[in-house]
Amino acid sequence: EVELVESGGGLVQTGGSLRLSCLASGLTFDDEVNIAWFRQTPGRDREAISHISGRDGSTWYADSVQGRFTISSDKAKNTAYLQMTNLKPEDTAVYYCNARWSKFDYWGQGTQVTVSS
Repeated sequence: EVELVESGGGLVQTGGSLRLSCLASGLTFDDEVNIAWFRQTPGRDREAISHISGRDGSTWYADSVQGRFTISSDKAKNTAYLQMTNLKPEDTAVYYCNARWSKFDYWGQGTQVTVSS
């Protein structure tokens, strides 16, 4: 059974930083697995904010987080990260880790990030 567990969320002031982690079990972060981070606020669709290719490590960021967030993956630890800096109140959301392998999508349970103004 594949399980993704996010951690690192919390309450932070505007301008602060957090690092989210996504630990996988039952799935190896190898070249065939792509990792993404999504976030969701009440009443809105879940939106992709960043992803990283398992094959070549290339990354993508949504405009809203470009330059402030950094995605990374440590294959040896089977863990992905999202380093978030210069946080803004509009970054407040539940953040989800996603792993895609072949045609299968796996999701974590989410971690709450709240940015106070």
